[in-house]
Amino acid sequence: MIDSDREQELREVIELFFFSYRAFTRGPDEILAKRGLGRVHHRILYFVGRQPNLSVNDLLQVLQISKQALNTPLRQLLSMELVRNEQSKTDRRVRELRLTPAGIRLEARLTGTQLLQLEDVLKDQGKKSEKSWKQIMRQLADD
Repeated sequence: MIDSDREQELREVIELFFFSYRAFTRGPDEILAKRGLGRVHHRILYFVGRQPNLSVNDLLQVLQISKQALNTPLRQLLSMELVRNEQSKTDRRVRELRLTPAGIRLEARLTGTQLLQLEDVLKDQGKKSEKSWKQIMRQLADD
């Protein structure tokens, strides 16, 4: 059982996490909304951009979503010619994803807003604080 003082401190952390995530996603969300896209599209663009030739199955694992949840947003990105879906050169049964030049530009714009935001905040905190924050985020991600 968590004592009431500690509970209040942890609730403050939850609220800060919520509000900071909202601020962190605001820029990309605004850019995406103008194209009729949402946050899941940004996640797809981000991870396909980070790992060109990522298979659809690997993307499902990274995003931890079902094929059904991926189907519509991926089809939209394909039809907008932001992502390509091509047969693997090493295994004809596998479909690999990669960003098109337009997809690369959009992903850079979306993530660029977040890179600038993080750079601005982290430069004021110092490397020790950045390292601690990364450790906390990794631990949360691993849970």
